[in-house]
Amino acid sequence: MQKPMLSAEQALQQMLAQVTPLVQQETVVLSKALDRVLAEPVCSDINVPGYDNAAMDGYALRAAEVKPDQPLIVAGKALAGHAFTDVIPAGYCVRITTGAVLPAGLDSVVMQEQVELTEKSNQPAILCQLQPTSGEHVRRAGEDVAKGQQVFAAGHKIRPADLGLLASLGFAQIKVVRRLKVAIFSTGDELLPPGQPLLAGHIYDSNRYVMAAMLQRLGVEVLDLGLLADDLAQIEQAFTTAMAEADVLITSAGVSVGDADYTRQILQKLGKIDFWQVAIKPGKPFAFGKLDNCWFFGLPGNPVAAVVTLEQLVQPVLRKLSGEAADVTPSLLQAVCSVPLKKQPGRADYQRGWYWQGEDGLNVKTLGSQSSGMLSSIANANCYIVLERDSASRPAGERVSILPFSDLLR
Repeated sequence: MQKPMLSAEQALQQMLAQVTPLVQQETVVLSKALDRVLAEPVCSDINVPGYDNAAMDGYALRAAEVKPDQPLIVAGKALAGHAFTDVIPAGYCVRITTGAVLPAGLDSVVMQEQVELTEKSNQPAILCQLQPTSGEHVRRAGEDVAKGQQVFAAGHKIRPADLGLLASLGFAQIKVVRRLKVAIFSTGDELLPPGQPLLAGHIYDSNRYVMAAMLQRLGVEVLDLGLLADDLAQIEQAFTTAMAEADVLITSAGVSVGDADYTRQILQKLGKIDFWQVAIKPGKPFAFGKLDNCWFFGLPGNPVAAVVTLEQLVQPVLRKLSGEAADVTPSLLQAVCSVPLKKQPGRADYQRGWYWQGEDGLNVKTLGSQSSGMLSSIANANCYIVLERDSASRPAGERVSILPFSDLLR
């Protein structure tokens, strides 16, 4: 008796439970750290800011000394990078610019727009038009980041703003997890490389280009083993290369039950396969297993099915392998569908759609044919309309779950 197909959720949990993150580390300079995963927590060695400073251009003073009709004499200037260090007597203030050190003994900054310039005892002075409070327009030392504070945890993936924060803390280099190395190839005698004349009965190889691009967005190192013919020896050699040089092998096509599906035969010979099919549409012929120390993902040959399974099933596993401490739970939204949706119970359906903000909330519609061979349905979409495994067709006007495309497809 054939085992029931795993749901997408079951398949994902089964894969995540088996893989463990990479442990090898390397040190990279900050300019090369974007999208890398931290191998250890990052704690600050300094306060940011390192000193009390002005948040506005204006005048530094003692708030308690501000009185109506009692000018404060301007003792001098404090500029960013040039602190005012003289002793400031009672009844005096200091002209100050944004970012300059707050002079000792002063506690507030009054904006320059809120003072009237005058004189007192033939010296420049100001009259405050508002009564300040102590600490007003002052950024305190350590207000942004305190010395010893953990800034990022291990497993954090470095974003552009993170680089600025790390630079502000004085880090010139950081320890990261080494890049995951992923080998890919396509198989099929019917496939031709783009740029060659299209022969009768042939199609151009598109899956490998989509896979490589999505993997580059994920930040892994891609080992492209090329377009392979339906030749048992050639495919087995590609498997052997991947097992020796990569952490992961992802193939496209060859994992169904056709006479020329040699990938399946080689997998049974060289490795251990956990499952062959998942109850997802498109993407039923999806395989997962292991070849020595190399994890294996077999994607369907149909282009849309390959994209859907790579994004929904493979991406979270690769993120865990890369050491990324990311939440893999999909962020589903609710939207009103403007068109009827066709579906048969039995498999979760990821229909390609376009969502937009309407007057009463989110709206969504499908984009033409939902054939798993039509890449245009992905290229012109911005989300999936996710219909549960046991659900049937839905009329227009109903609320449905949508999943906006991840960074891998945007």
